[in-house]
Amino acid sequence: MTADIIFKYFPNLTEHQKQQFNQLYDLYVLWNSQINVISRKDIDLLFERHVLHSLGIAKVIQFKPGTKILDVGTGGGFPGIPLAIMFPDSQFHLVDSIGKKIKVVNEVSQGLGLANLTSQHERAEK
Repeated sequence: MTADIIFKYFPNLTEHQKQQFNQLYDLYVLWNSQINVISRKDIDLLFERHVLHSLGIAKVIQFKPGTKILDVGTGGGFPGIPLAIMFPDSQFHLVDSIGKKIKVVNEVSQGLGLANLTSQHERAEK
């Protein structure tokens, strides 16, 4: 599975960003088989139902370099991970109260080499 649908809507991505988006599918298939964070019926539609939905904000807002974004209740990393790929000069902090979901976020982020993403297993109100 390739991320061609992402490239259709975002044609100005760097080669590195394209590579990261292409890696997303395999990473989520691997981790979703161990820790269910995406409906198994939806995994084949990862780009259409999760990644593109996450990137919708990028069509109306361009985060300036150095912007800090907090993704509360990130679940399996949406919208934070796709946005961290899209905006490598912004900082993303993903928070969820469910530890296994944060484990998936950490593993996918590490697999993609996202230096602009941190995560935390915590309730948002804390």
